[in-house]
Amino acid sequence: DAVIHFAGLKAVGESTAIPLRYYQNNVGGTANLLEAMNQHGVKNLVFSSSCTVYGAPESLPLREDFPLEAVNPYGQTKLTIEYMLKDLAASDPAWNISILRYFNPVGAHPSGEIGEDPLGIPNNLMPYITKVAVGELQELSVFGDDYDTPDGTCIRDYIHVVDLARGHLDALKKLDADTGLMIHNLGTGQGCSVLELVNGFADATGERIPYRIAGRRAGDAPAVYADAALAKRELGWRAERGIEEMCRDAWNWQRKNPGGY
Repeated sequence: DAVIHFAGLKAVGESTAIPLRYYQNNVGGTANLLEAMNQHGVKNLVFSSSCTVYGAPESLPLREDFPLEAVNPYGQTKLTIEYMLKDLAASDPAWNISILRYFNPVGAHPSGEIGEDPLGIPNNLMPYITKVAVGELQELSVFGDDYDTPDGTCIRDYIHVVDLARGHLDALKKLDADTGLMIHNLGTGQGCSVLELVNGFADATGERIPYRIAGRRAGDAPAVYADAALAKRELGWRAERGIEEMCRDAWNWQRKNPGGY
C-alpha cells in the first residue's frame, strides 16, 4: 500500500570523506526504489529527508518554504532526492509523497528494547555520549567551541525518536486523505547546544560525561532548529518529549545493552 523510505547513509563528516558512496547509496538507491514502486503500482511514499537541505540558514527557526542549499554531500543527496520526488509527483498525479525533514533524532524506546547501536566510533552525539557513559569510549569529542552561539558549540533541534516515529504514522494517514506532494519539518522547535545536551544527560541520568574540545567538523552549520507549526497544523503532530526523556531513554537502552545488540 505504501513505502516508508528510511534507508540511507547519514553522517555529515563521513559524507565529506566518501561523497561518491553517499550519492551511490542515497540517490541511486532511491531511484531504484522508485522504479520498483512504479513497476508494482505502489505510489504512496513517506521519505526521510533532513534539515541539512536548508544549509547554513540566515535566520531561524527554519520553515519549509525557506531557501534550500545543502553545505555537505550528505545534505546534497537528500536535496537531490527531494528534487527527484518533486519531479515525479509533477509528472504523475497518482503519486502521493510525504517528505519529512528530520531534525536530530535521539533517544530510544522507553522499554529499553530498541535503541541506537552504531558500529565503531559514533558519528552522532547521543550514542557517543552513551558509549562514554557505559565505559566503551574514554571521552566525548566536542567538535568546535568557537561557533557564533552562546556557549560556542553547535546548536541542534533534538527530537525523541518515538515522536519521530509517530510523525510517520500521521504522514501515512494524511496520504490516505490527500493527494500530491507535501513537505513537513519534524522537530521540537527548540535549539539545544552540544554542551547543553551533555549537561542535560548528566542531570537526567546522574552520569557525568568527560569531554575534550576538538577541531570543527567539516560541513557542520552553527545552529539549526525547526519551525514545526506546519506539521501541527496539517498532520496534527507535535513533539511531546523533552531533553530529559531523550537522555533517560537513550541511557536506559545503553545500560541494558552495554555491548549493543
